[in-house]
Amino acid sequence: AKILCDRGAFVAIIDVDEASAQAAASTLGMRALAIAADVRDRAAMAEAVARVVAAFGRLDVVVANAGVTPEPATVRTMDPHDFDRVMAVNLDGCFNTVHPALDHIVAAHGHVVVVSSCASFAPGMAGSPYMMSKAAVEQFGRALRVELAAVGASAGIAYFGIVETEMTRAAMDEDDIGRELDGFLPWPLNVRISAVRAATVLADGIARRASQTIAPSSWEPYALLRGAVNVVLDAQLAGSAKMHDLLERVERRAESR
Repeated sequence: AKILCDRGAFVAIIDVDEASAQAAASTLGMRALAIAADVRDRAAMAEAVARVVAAFGRLDVVVANAGVTPEPATVRTMDPHDFDRVMAVNLDGCFNTVHPALDHIVAAHGHVVVVSSCASFAPGMAGSPYMMSKAAVEQFGRALRVELAAVGASAGIAYFGIVETEMTRAAMDEDDIGRELDGFLPWPLNVRISAVRAATVLADGIARRASQTIAPSSWEPYALLRGAVNVVLDAQLAGSAKMHDLLERVERRAESR
């Protein structure tokens, strides 16, 4: 939000945490608006879009960025409510953010960005709802790209690897199993980027109406070759004794909760 505002945009920050949204907007001056809304609430998001248009007079760019991670669990042992929570925020929330804005985007010949993840083309063991949701967001973005091009607007997909945020620290650094799962990522796929770097890549992509952005760039070969790489990678992981041991511990922990 700060980078876009510094580049001249009027920015609306929509967050489930009203205090955080207000705090962020207050640092950006008169060209920033804070709105409290839960992306899972379709009516609230439609109202949020209406408020943005009423405040600024138009809507040129939408970024669907809300996301959460599940508790580590296999499909067999996961809490179905946790599956529903991740899908509701990551996938339904993306639709609820973009859909009410599309008429305004088309009228302004604007641009939509949906934030997928490099996780969308990586194996999802012990965290499949996240990978599933981000793969679905990728397909949503691909459909938008073609559909909006037909009416003079555009859409892009942002793919990030590991970004240093509170969410990733909690999932990968402060959790024993998360750290071990992270250890299965080889260099250079385990390279991390800062939130500022991710935001800069996102803002640069908006400026040039990029159809996709990937950061860090070390994920780009995997993105291009995933059809072949995943056949080999899935077979290796399925046959890995170390992975079997880790998944057994994931299941024991999930069952003990």
